[in-house]
Amino acid sequence: MAFSIPEALPEQDRQWAESLLPKLEAKFAAERDRVGSHIPYIAEDGVYKDLKDVSDPAWWTNGFWPGILWQMFNATGDQAYVKPAREVEKTLMDVIDTEFMGLHHDVGFMWLLSAVADYRLTGDEKAKNRGLAAATLLAGRFNPEGKFIRAWNLPESEGWAIIDSMLNIQILFWARDVTGDPRFADIARMHADTLSHTAVRPDGSCNHIVDLDLATGELLHNPGGQGYESGSSWTRGQSWAVYGYALAAHHSGKKEYLDVAKKVAHYFVANVALENDLSLVDFRAPAESKYWDALADVITACGLLEIAEQVPEFERPLYLRWAVRLLRAVEAHWCDWDPARDGLVQMCTGCYEKSEDREVPMMYADYYFVEAALRLIGKGARLW
Repeated sequence: MAFSIPEALPEQDRQWAESLLPKLEAKFAAERDRVGSHIPYIAEDGVYKDLKDVSDPAWWTNGFWPGILWQMFNATGDQAYVKPAREVEKTLMDVIDTEFMGLHHDVGFMWLLSAVADYRLTGDEKAKNRGLAAATLLAGRFNPEGKFIRAWNLPESEGWAIIDSMLNIQILFWARDVTGDPRFADIARMHADTLSHTAVRPDGSCNHIVDLDLATGELLHNPGGQGYESGSSWTRGQSWAVYGYALAAHHSGKKEYLDVAKKVAHYFVANVALENDLSLVDFRAPAESKYWDALADVITACGLLEIAEQVPEFERPLYLRWAVRLLRAVEAHWCDWDPARDGLVQMCTGCYEKSEDREVPMMYADYYFVEAALRLIGKGARLW
């Protein structure tokens, strides 16, 4: 019999998870009707004022709003979610015409949860083609000598790769599946192999950015990135590694990737347990500068659920219980369920050093909370 997350949950956790669905329906049906085909990012005083379709159509998180819409469509069958999701897809495709040079390693985030989600859930062939265009763009950023996918388009970033890319490369595995062309997955695997020994440290912590030798892929330096400093432990970076390597294991069958995901997961939960299961922005930041980031909790929860589906039965309770613990902590302390207010998950931080996006509601945290919550009750769509 296939493993089922809902059936494996203790009764108390199952009841809690099931209680979330009507609240999610109320929250996101209201947001859908208010936001529509705009692309929200940060909510201010319960209102999405920063609409990225207006201010920055190429912004890397612009796929997460349609991702929420597609997840809710899949869970509820409500066709009202489809139209705004597809209208956002059109906005993203316009970016290729108008801001092509602004696109980079994050095209997986943008198109996996929009066009590829559309194709997976409806079979729309045009959406598939848009997803393949994004996958091809990402593959074109691959450095075959250094065996890594370049991050950003800055002059100084020619040798940079980032741990966030572990989520983006999932679009390459999907492209392999729909085209039969193994080169997409080959690129994803070589990139994952490189980051497994340059971005992931022996203790399970991670570098956000690695500066690599263009010819050999060897680690030259690790710039500080969005954490406290070089050598620190940006928590969202840990979460990208947990979920990204777990997904890579699923799509490639490589046990080594699952081992990496588990190692980083163990490091994450050991540290977050010290803060009542609520994630700091950086596990190694000074105690007097304590900032929070719910994003790391909800992304890691998704990764733990993915790990739970791949490990032997005797290991599963550890990952399932921790996924629920993280989600319960966020739900208890950092969720705003009022349908009249935009933004569900509060206390998200984009970057340690930037006060303007510190401890605020960020729309893409909502995506990961929705994905994990729906997966707990067997209603989540596999969009990665």
